[in-house]
Amino acid sequence: MKASSVLLRSLAASLLFSSALAHAATVTGTVTDKTTGKPSAGDTVVLVDVQAGMGEVAKATTDARGHYSLNKPGSGPYLIRVTHQNTGYFIAAPDGAGPGDIPVYDAAPKVDGISIEADVMEIETENGQLKVNERYFVHNTSSPPRTQYSPRGFEVVLPAEAVVDGTAARRPTGLPTATQLTPTSQKGHFTFDFPIQPDEGDKNTLFQIEYHIPYSSGKYTFHPQELLAADNVAVLLPKSITFAAGGGANFQSVPEDPGIQTFVLKNAAAGKAIEFTISGAGSMPREGQGAPAGQQSAGMGAPSGDSAGGDATAQNNKPGGGIGTPIGTDDPLTKYKWWILGALALVLVAGAAFFLRKPNDVIGVPNAGYTAGAGNPPAFGSPAVKNTALLNALKEELFAIESEKISGTLSAAEYAEIKAAVETVLKRALNRK
Repeated sequence: MKASSVLLRSLAASLLFSSALAHAATVTGTVTDKTTGKPSAGDTVVLVDVQAGMGEVAKATTDARGHYSLNKPGSGPYLIRVTHQNTGYFIAAPDGAGPGDIPVYDAAPKVDGISIEADVMEIETENGQLKVNERYFVHNTSSPPRTQYSPRGFEVVLPAEAVVDGTAARRPTGLPTATQLTPTSQKGHFTFDFPIQPDEGDKNTLFQIEYHIPYSSGKYTFHPQELLAADNVAVLLPKSITFAAGGGANFQSVPEDPGIQTFVLKNAAAGKAIEFTISGAGSMPREGQGAPAGQQSAGMGAPSGDSAGGDATAQNNKPGGGIGTPIGTDDPLTKYKWWILGALALVLVAGAAFFLRKPNDVIGVPNAGYTAGAGNPPAFGSPAVKNTALLNALKEELFAIESEKISGTLSAAEYAEIKAAVETVLKRALNRK
């Protein structure tokens, strides 16, 4: 009997070992410096296990030809991170025998060609507070292409009363990840510890801040400051909130969506005073934006801009998939509105903007619960986040199906079936957080 037990255990161990060998694979690729157009030698390349707290499971250094080789121990999701001139670049580890080629750029604290394409402020009220979700879409059109990176890579100004709830950033071809927001010596000024990589086609870098402001009086005046020239400064509000431009700011109403007010100021010069006042109360609509999907997409033309997750290639998976037809002029928010509405839909499904509040990037952790201008934020730990990659992937899939629904390429039955399945998996993943 004992001999049989030993035999069975040995057989089981052998099968497990064989299974592990079957899943193990070698990932190879080339790191190319797109600033010089040459292979990048001497860069550190790391295989990261996203289901093990972003732990490093293999490491290599690129040779003179920019070549590297890593042993992938299993079939689970992995990322490959290459560090070039103190800046990290990521790709998903390829399955099978696919190449793991990675482009990188030379980095500098300041590069030419950095500008703000849009500063989008989404404002609503809740429990006597103003809740603001502000997103900066930042261009890097440097030539030759270089990454701008330093601990003070991108600086923003927040209202003195603002209490930061969460921050995130996104590379041109990546997903939003929590990152560090650091106060400077100037009151209300903060910087992101995050690289501004060169644009990838029409995809640029995104910075996002969620904060709240006391609103007991039912009226508040904003004085946003753009430290770089901004093509567009946009304010999105519920219909029940009143907007009034001040200080000579030439905001124009854009009739973009029947459930949302949109006001846009174009060509804001760096350092120029901007002012607007809001009064009243209301929440942004969470679902049912505008007309049915087929009508929404009519007349919009080919959308452009960042895909919701940074990886979609089809036109229908990009923002601006048809929220409504602009009247009289091109809508400068077309390429951002889908990203914003997609994020709102995700909040409903997930119950919270978890991707802003869960540390899921090696660069830093969000600073939550401190007041702008009140000095250094409290230090936060960086606990392991086992389900981060799964949550990001599910978020990306939700963005994709919402976009396809809006553009009319996904039937109502297919949409309901796929969304229900994704929501089920998402809820299970959130329960394990």
